[in-house]
Amino acid sequence: MQFDELAEDYDAIINPMQPVEQRYKKKLPVCFGPITDKNVEQVKTLNRSIFPVKYNDKFYNDVQNSGNYTQLAYYSTDILVGAICCRVEKKEDASRLYIMTIGVLAPYRCCGVGTSLLEMCLNLAAEDADIDEAYLHVQTSNTDAINFYKRFGFEVKDKILNYYKRIDPPDCFVLSKQFTRRSQ
Repeated sequence: MQFDELAEDYDAIINPMQPVEQRYKKKLPVCFGPITDKNVEQVKTLNRSIFPVKYNDKFYNDVQNSGNYTQLAYYSTDILVGAICCRVEKKEDASRLYIMTIGVLAPYRCCGVGTSLLEMCLNLAAEDADIDEAYLHVQTSNTDAINFYKRFGFEVKDKILNYYKRIDPPDCFVLSKQFTRRSQ
């Protein structure tokens, strides 16, 4: 592939010509719950079935200590269909929310589950005066995810080469959303 073609692809992701809107199959009623010692194995099973990487124990310890920012989505109160896993990173003057994963089982995608998880998490972060930013990493080839996050005000801020070790392509974009605060 020529450099010009790569540049055009990159520009199309950074600045899409048309806004992307979500079309649902049918909005699925879900309820949310926190991650606990009792359901962490369910989350591990969910993540293994959704993501091409295996997360270590530190990942699950971080999400168990994230407060309400990590949430599980249940259909019919007991069927785990999705989760958002986050951690709060403290900085000197503020904190930022790192969205480590958001995933929904394939049969339940395009039913508003991921949207509900992300909205709930972003609303919590927007209400927290200490958090000034939410950010995440997305594989450069995952245009569906990039467009999904852009619908919520995320912007591509950076590209990191060889971020992923065992998946192809190994590069990622860093997407970020700033929270504006009212002066007090």
